Amino acid sequence: MEFFRVRRDIPFMKHALALNAFSTLAFVLAVFFLVTRGLNLSVEFTGGTVMEIAYEQPADLPAVRQVITQLGYAEVPVQNFGTSRDVLLRLPPMPGITSGQQSEQVLAALRAQNPAVELRRTEFVGPQVGRELVEDGLIALALVIVGIMVYLAFRFEWKFSVAAIVANLHDVVIILGFFAFFQWEFSLAVLAAVLAVLGYSVNESVVIFDRIRETFRRQRKMTPAQVIDHAITSTMSRTIITHGSTEAMVLSMLLFGGPTLFYFALALTIGILFGIYSSIFVAASVAMWLGVKREDLVRNTPKKDGPGTDPDDPNAGAVV
Repeated sequence: MEFFRVRRDIPFMKHALALNAFSTLAFVLAVFFLVTRGLNLSVEFTGGTVMEIAYEQPADLPAVRQVITQLGYAEVPVQNFGTSRDVLLRLPPMPGITSGQQSEQVLAALRAQNPAVELRRTEFVGPQVGRELVEDGLIALALVIVGIMVYLAFRFEWKFSVAAIVANLHDVVIILGFFAFFQWEFSLAVLAAVLAVLGYSVNESVVIFDRIRETFRRQRKMTPAQVIDHAITSTMSRTIITHGSTEAMVLSMLLFGGPTLFYFALALTIGILFGIYSSIFVAASVAMWLGVKREDLVRNTPKKDGPGTDPDDPNAGAVV
């Protein structure tokens, strides 16, 4: 199904160098923010106590932060949760104090400031659980990357495998860079979104790679850059339909899904947008820089007798 057909190939690879420079800059900045600011890990990873409190009137967040700071907690996230009257606190573990004592201490201090404060919920996640989640998350990410490389190396060619992994790591690091720069909370749901983006991005790369291989078989006089331009242009309608419908669903979660789905949908939104970009201007261009050519994907095996031996026949002896 196509909404439109582009009659003339768009010279994407003509601008590959400039756009790859932009990608490199964005990647370096994302790594810089990850190193200098770090991720704002949720209590699921770090361990600690989560408190949800409610006020009768819209909460004064600076005043709440001041009370928490006076108790000896530095840089504790204090944010609205759901409505302006609900506040979510994430307290790090304190030596010698249990989670229950910690929540009682904080609640007493808040009620001294405003007696109408109501405790909605409190929960504790131990640091041991946090370390296990971090390790399991990193293992899952490594397995996904290795699986993608092996799959692409067998289905296409090692140059495409390297190109796809570079593009996928670009998407993942960019997402993490956004979360580090804005200090958005990085939770298990966000980790799941990052893993989903890996699969989603590689799917788009596979579609383009498959069309590149098909074009190499049919067009012998095209240069590799022209083949890549033709492959990307011929899949544009499909890309718009697929990504447009997916992004509409993700945006609905982002706008109407509430606080629980907000950062999950936000990570997916960033990942989908950069996934489209990276499949075209990172994966395809990296494959071009690595020197992908027709002989990498199509092997000619002419027979001595019978039809199909004509060298001018575009399908003569072509075996993928």
